[in-house]
Amino acid sequence: MTTLIGSKKPAYFPWRSYLGVCKLKVVLHIVFTAVIGMFLAVPGLPPFNALFWGSLGIGLAAASAAALNHHLDRKADAAMRRTQNRPLPKGQLTPTQVFRFALILGTLSMVVLLVFVNQITAVLTLVSLIGYAFVYTVYLKHATPQNIVIGGAAGAAPPVLGWCAVTANIHPYALLLFLLIFVWTPPHFWAYAIAKKEDYAKVNIPMLPVTHGVEITQLHILLYTILLVLVSLMPYLTGMSGPIYLAAAVLLGGGFLFHAVRLKRNATPQVAMKAFGFSLFYLVGIFSALLIDHYVPPDLF
Repeated sequence: MTTLIGSKKPAYFPWRSYLGVCKLKVVLHIVFTAVIGMFLAVPGLPPFNALFWGSLGIGLAAASAAALNHHLDRKADAAMRRTQNRPLPKGQLTPTQVFRFALILGTLSMVVLLVFVNQITAVLTLVSLIGYAFVYTVYLKHATPQNIVIGGAAGAAPPVLGWCAVTANIHPYALLLFLLIFVWTPPHFWAYAIAKKEDYAKVNIPMLPVTHGVEITQLHILLYTILLVLVSLMPYLTGMSGPIYLAAAVLLGGGFLFHAVRLKRNATPQVAMKAFGFSLFYLVGIFSALLIDHYVPPDLF
């Protein structure tokens, strides 16, 4: 933090705090999977307008949902070690400022999608925003240890949103992409929940490791990872993708299974975080493989 000349107090730049409530890393993953959905929706390149405005609108909606999540979870965030340095607990922004910021982002998102993309993308994006910011954050997160499973539907929507931005319809292949992220979400998030179990217990959030214990969570992670490997074969089995994707799905699935088995044997925070880290690599890898395979001529093999 820089210091103004002639001032004893450090200079403060509130735009950094506003960026902080947007969860930019999460937004980048959301936009990434949405963009892959756009490219997979057409045999050639997607129209630039749909690509640009669709990415912008979906990204703004994701940032809006993240800001609302910060606003609604501010009391729990202040009590948990992993979140106590967020802008609201540190007093860098007020709840009113964050709420207004979220509304502005959400409104801009809807305007962009309705004016420059299409109605179905705007409606589905709004449903996803409400699903994450309110249904998951306000209700599911505090109501059931299956919160991340049910709430995962909102996080799995971006590829479908991207597909709709280009084609204005929901294709079965887009639903396969949805299913892939939907099944990926529980082992991804539960690994993190094991590592941060004490934080969640402190604020009475009923994550699976808190309510049912680490051993049950370990088993769930392993079973969901096996299911994920099977689901990841479906794009190849249905003819959506070819051998490049299949090879990547097998290799990445094997890596995920390795971490799930390792976590089943040893549920230390370090091992759990390595599994969590690989899950992020898996998501980027599997969607990158879908994209590469989509543009490789089939007669190459």
